[in-house]
Amino acid sequence: MTIEHIETLIIGGGQAGLTMSHRLSQRGRPHLVVERHRIAERWRTERWDGLRFQFPNWSVRLPDFPFPHDEPDGFTTSAAIVDFLTAYAAHIAAPVRSGVKVTALRRADSGFLAETSQGPIAADNVVVATGPYQRSVIPDLPIDSGVFQVHASRYRDPSQLPEGAVLVVGSGASGSQIAEELLRAGRRVYLSCGEHRRMPRRYRGHDLIRWLEMMRLDQTPVEKRGPSAALPLITGAYGGHTIDLRRFAADGITLVGRLKAASGSVLHFADDLAHSLAQGDAAYGGFLDLVDAYIAQERLDAPAEPQARVRLPDPACVSTPIRSLDLRADGIGTVLWSTGYGFDFSWLQVPVLNERGEPRHRHGVTDVPGLYFLGLMWLSKMSSSFLSGVGDDAARLADHIAADARQPA
Repeated sequence: MTIEHIETLIIGGGQAGLTMSHRLSQRGRPHLVVERHRIAERWRTERWDGLRFQFPNWSVRLPDFPFPHDEPDGFTTSAAIVDFLTAYAAHIAAPVRSGVKVTALRRADSGFLAETSQGPIAADNVVVATGPYQRSVIPDLPIDSGVFQVHASRYRDPSQLPEGAVLVVGSGASGSQIAEELLRAGRRVYLSCGEHRRMPRRYRGHDLIRWLEMMRLDQTPVEKRGPSAALPLITGAYGGHTIDLRRFAADGITLVGRLKAASGSVLHFADDLAHSLAQGDAAYGGFLDLVDAYIAQERLDAPAEPQARVRLPDPACVSTPIRSLDLRADGIGTVLWSTGYGFDFSWLQVPVLNERGEPRHRHGVTDVPGLYFLGLMWLSKMSSSFLSGVGDDAARLADHIAADARQPA
């Protein structure tokens, strides 16, 4: 059997894979991008219809390719991001082969051998650019099978859900945005809250992302990352606004603590709602303090915004927490799991994963020569998984690959 050979194989046709392709082309290095379905597949099929990108339009860019827009401070749709990535692939003439699923990757005598749905491919180097959102995570709880359950990646719009109230499990960015959408659609909503880091959408004249760039917090190296793994709680929906779970409660969403157990139709929640809200408040207040200090240090003309620090009173669901819900008795027809994602590298038969199945690397470079990762959160710094930040990591990896290619055999 003739085996196709390529210098560098890039697995994944999203923003990370395409950016890697561009950086290798700039250095004159041959490569191939394989994508299991279509370019930007997860943006096409694993986002709900009403999703708005969490970054303002002015900040959306890939190397040598800005995002076209008429409203700099607006927040675009998933469909527009798909069009943007598709146009980027054409602009850089990326050698993408769609509909090719990698089923196994193993070491070979002179590099790597990828088994794919269209035959084997040998490569000197492999860049795994499949992203951090590979496998939907749903807790294994014995919940009444008669209740409709859906993960956030399969949710589309409120009309998809059966009648009755909706319990959204998970108060991260996706869970909070979906809960708000359901409330605005007239649904009765319960939101199970856990640890979170809420952030201001705008403060003292600028968007959160502008402050991150101005203060260079987006360049924070992974070595200086704090202990919290919680993602920022922000939204671009409805023009973009600061998410405040107390405001959600005031508007009609019933907050409950972290879901910890279930038995049939009865769900039990931890008595930690007040703690979670306090944790969110601490992150929010801490960021405002950072911005205030930066403005004072740089003597910027940015009017004070004392209203941003006004806290709503605790709702009744905090002072008198709900410890259990009966899905049937409380009229809950849907449990929507916004419980995140996990890695799925079951096809990766190279010893670069830890005991939790997570990649072991330093800034994308593994201990196995020629094997790299790109597009993961905090790969090298805070902005590694941003559209505007992935290009820096890709350039560094491309330099690494090009330097190795120039070494004498």
